[in-house]
Amino acid sequence: MDKISVMLKGVLFDMDGVLVNNLEVHRAAFAEFFRRYGVERSFEELSRVFGKGNDDIMSELMPREVVERVGIRELGHEKEAIYREIYAPTITPQPGLLTFLDECEAEGLKCAVGSSGYRANVDFVLDKCNIERYFDYAVAGDEVTRCKPDPEIYLTAAAKLGLRADECVVFEDAEAGIEAAKRAGMRVVALATTFNHDFLETTDADYIIDDFRDITVDKLREIVER
Repeated sequence: MDKISVMLKGVLFDMDGVLVNNLEVHRAAFAEFFRRYGVERSFEELSRVFGKGNDDIMSELMPREVVERVGIRELGHEKEAIYREIYAPTITPQPGLLTFLDECEAEGLKCAVGSSGYRANVDFVLDKCNIERYFDYAVAGDEVTRCKPDPEIYLTAAAKLGLRADECVVFEDAEAGIEAAKRAGMRVVALATTFNHDFLETTDADYIIDDFRDITVDKLREIVER
């Protein structure tokens, strides 16, 4: 049987650790959030939930009594408000991102964001980094039924762009997001921001970079169309 030809038409971006390198900001926000509730959690415990939706994160990290008393969504919103307050004065796009987005635009590729984060965080990053105009659509974690590692976010983003899954490539930084993209039937480029190269090599990522200075649209085509 002849191999079906696939062309790259869409680029999907996770947000945290991809559009912005914000690991340390999230760690600081979690530290303040946990302090308010008298909770102690290690960085290893935090690392296990990176890339998941806030409902899942709060269920795994916060005591059941606190979740039942305050409410799981309310806890998530409180933590993210702390994050935005801390990050607003210093937020910058990932190195090389603007140049790469310009290249995608020049090549006629459709772009979308697919994040497990809340809509408020997605809007915050796109606005503060002045990159909203590059994206045809953005899917946030509070707008889907199931967050990563479920593929719903990326399948929704591709559908909103009018594209098949195999016509898209995903930029991710965390294991849950890589799994979500692969389950959606997409190729994945992983950024070594939240996790290092050695760890990412144990995942199903198709290609690993340090940041967007290490990638071009031509290289993406090789990854998707090979």
